[in-house]
Amino acid sequence: MKDDYADVFQQTDAVTKYDDVVYAEDSYAAQINRRQRQWLRTLVTAEFGPGQVTQHDFACGTGRALESLAGTVRSAHGYDTSAAMLERALTKGIDAQFHLIGADGAPPEPVQADGPSIVTVFRLFLNTGTAVRDRALAFAASALPAPGSGLLVVENHGNRRSLRHLGRRRRRRSDEWFNELSTAQVADLFARFGFTLKSMHGFAVLPKGAYRPRGLRRVAAAIDDVASRLPFLAAVSTNVVYVGRRRQVS
Repeated sequence: MKDDYADVFQQTDAVTKYDDVVYAEDSYAAQINRRQRQWLRTLVTAEFGPGQVTQHDFACGTGRALESLAGTVRSAHGYDTSAAMLERALTKGIDAQFHLIGADGAPPEPVQADGPSIVTVFRLFLNTGTAVRDRALAFAASALPAPGSGLLVVENHGNRRSLRHLGRRRRRRSDEWFNELSTAQVADLFARFGFTLKSMHGFAVLPKGAYRPRGLRRVAAAIDDVASRLPFLAAVSTNVVYVGRRRQVS
């Protein structure tokens, strides 16, 4: 596990590459983001109604999750340790307030909100260590102190039970970026901070390599479009999103 993952995105060129290359149109990440956006908007509308919830996006980066819920939330706040990331998000005209937070120390305090909240944590857990994940969940616990406070939504973009796992065998053992998380690990983390894992949703069964041949990209995307609508495939999906709710404190 590399411990300087967050440092990479302090540089403007790395942030630009993240947005323009990793999330280029029709890329693997962009296809996943498209499915997640539709699902997120449906979730929020069904759970809270339109314009009734405040979004707190921890490690918001350049604002993908904030963009996904634009127009469906009452207000939105993005928190990140990278000034370069936040500057990029500001150029997009996202209707949200952005907060630069420290990379370590006590977890930041969420902005107080009237009514329920949804805490989103996307593309953070995989290449970071225990301390960063703990900060994210401590932040979520502060924003969601009771079962009725709202929902926690966390992305795992490297499920240990997916086809992506097979790629590890072909990679050099020194590849420190190829990390994976299991559902059990995520559930344990939720439990340590007082959350119950309520559901999981898959957004790509096929690994990134299936999208590389241009001639097969549309076929791969079509397969994953169907797979993302089949709940029983979530457990073996490469990209999984978990929904949690705070446990009742006795």
